[in-house]
Amino acid sequence: MDRPQPPLDERTERLRDLERNLSIRFGNAVLLDTALTHRSFVNENQDPPREDNERLEFLGDAVLELCVSDLLVRMHPDFSEGRLSKLRASLVNEQPLATMAESFDIGSYLLLGRGEETSGGRTKPSILANAFEAILAAVYLDRGFDEAYRFIERVFSHLLQKDFPDPLYRDYKTNLQEACQSRFRVIPRYMLLHEYGPDHDKIFHVRLTVADILTATGTGRNKKEAEQDAARKALERIEGMDGTPL
Repeated sequence: MDRPQPPLDERTERLRDLERNLSIRFGNAVLLDTALTHRSFVNENQDPPREDNERLEFLGDAVLELCVSDLLVRMHPDFSEGRLSKLRASLVNEQPLATMAESFDIGSYLLLGRGEETSGGRTKPSILANAFEAILAAVYLDRGFDEAYRFIERVFSHLLQKDFPDPLYRDYKTNLQEACQSRFRVIPRYMLLHEYGPDHDKIFHVRLTVADILTATGTGRNKKEAEQDAARKALERIEGMDGTPL
């Protein structure tokens, strides 16, 4: 006779629930748990020590960009490199990733510190987008590249069919790079100056340089957002040089 299985603890039950929502069963559920762990939680809960999701977010960003690039090239064989870049940028950014996370109710599964919890961290687009990328890395590490690719293809299918970027999102970094290569034969360089504020409400400050032609600074809730802000300001300055909209 089979022995009855012991009841699952509350966190394990929650992770199983998310696995059902994602239609993926993890062999190592610790990876999924880590993908949902914000650094604010780790800072406030150090016994036992645990890892936050920032390393997974870094890896997931790369996995996502590779898979989306491959899917776009296959689906749009007649598109130029520039058009593909703009399409990819419209997909692989905070806005659609946060929306994707919301569709799976990722916010309700996050482990957050008290400050982040009280400041509405479960609905912050930056936290949701980063957690979604971390989940992609967890899928990749646990199930392999092919499974991660199929998952990305499945959840992004409705967006991949579009042949134009989301008009609500302008990729200032790509536009700036194209303008600088065309006009100045150089590409912009970005440097993180500093980050400040509590873990649940950090601000990033970035400097952009285009050779010795111009500089601009930007701020944002994450490094990507700060770089976009700096690129936007640089584009405005380039437009002002000759009055030609970019």
